[in-house]
Amino acid sequence: MRYGAHPDQLAVLHLPAGEPPFAAVALLHGGFWRERWDRTLMTPPALDLAARGLAAWNVEYRRTGQEGGGWPGTPADVEAALERLAAVPEVDPTRIVAVGHSAGGQLALWAAAQRTRRPLAGVVALAALCDLERARVLDAEAVEAFLGGPPEAVPERYAEASPRSLLPLGVPQVLVHGAADEVVPARLSEEYAEAARASGDEVELVLVAGADHFDVIDPGHEAWRTAAERIERLLAGRA
Repeated sequence: MRYGAHPDQLAVLHLPAGEPPFAAVALLHGGFWRERWDRTLMTPPALDLAARGLAAWNVEYRRTGQEGGGWPGTPADVEAALERLAAVPEVDPTRIVAVGHSAGGQLALWAAAQRTRRPLAGVVALAALCDLERARVLDAEAVEAFLGGPPEAVPERYAEASPRSLLPLGVPQVLVHGAADEVVPARLSEEYAEAARASGDEVELVLVAGADHFDVIDPGHEAWRTAAERIERLLAGRA
């Protein structure tokens, strides 16, 4: 289903069995916002969520290396995709959770901060890049390509894009991170959770022993099952 004219302004909707309207999950893939990674990363979680009775909205968006990708086009796509999801007849627009992996976690948390008119029921951030200044230590080239430069050149973009700078977000948040993640160290989620709680946000941090960066989106792994249980709780109003 399309939400814009660009070839990558689309999402795949996985509907469960049963009678609508369904609670829904917007899935935002990672890949450091780069073109070579796409929504197929989140197809296995989408299928698992549909089997659990939830509508899964697997979002593609413009990425760095594409026309319009990066700041502000990429986050604008996420906003447009969420609006399109809320208009799907089979979906209950009051029960939508955003779930993002890695760079998609940054996008999910960012989107929650923007949505004051139609708030999300919550966010589940999987191994998320929740602090973009800290994320430059991991891959400065990727962060600067996304935001158009280093913090000293475009400080306002870091302030507007980094979830940590946007606290409090005002919605329940669950951070699931593999303790053995060597791509995005768990310390980023730990530090963000501390800051979010201090801001007054409702935040749960779950560190999964032995899990790596991709286990959190593997339906066969405990890390994803933990995330899926938290998604179900958020959509049931039991954060």
